[in-house]
Amino acid sequence: MVGLFVRFKQNFGDEIFMWTRCFLTIAPILAAISVAAGAFASHALKAKLDTYALDIWETGAKYQMYHAIALLFVGLLALQESMPQAWLNAAGIGFIVGTVLFSGSLYTLSLSGVKILGAITPLGGVGFLIGWICLAIAGWSQVSS
Repeated sequence: MVGLFVRFKQNFGDEIFMWTRCFLTIAPILAAISVAAGAFASHALKAKLDTYALDIWETGAKYQMYHAIALLFVGLLALQESMPQAWLNAAGIGFIVGTVLFSGSLYTLSLSGVKILGAITPLGGVGFLIGWICLAIAGWSQVSS
């Protein structure tokens, strides 16, 4: 484990690690926003939104946290030279795009009530699925090589 972080320190500026740097920076930011969104729902929105809208908001916050953790995992895996970087990069991008579209549309839908925003949510779900599939391919590729 120590060797992993020594390698990270030596190579963090290299171009190959651009996406890794993004993932390791964006993941904790998304996690923090998820915590803030959950707290905001519990304290400020509880009195203002009906149960259905509050459930929508909380679903967005939960999925944002799940995929922030997944993104952090992708970033840490990408520090290993033996892992296929292209598949990990695709997974991380899928998780980021999925979070923005899925959670973002749910937050906006719960606050605005504009139902058409619900049509964006499945696109975010597709982003999540792409991320998970790419992560599985990365794992399979690493194991089989």
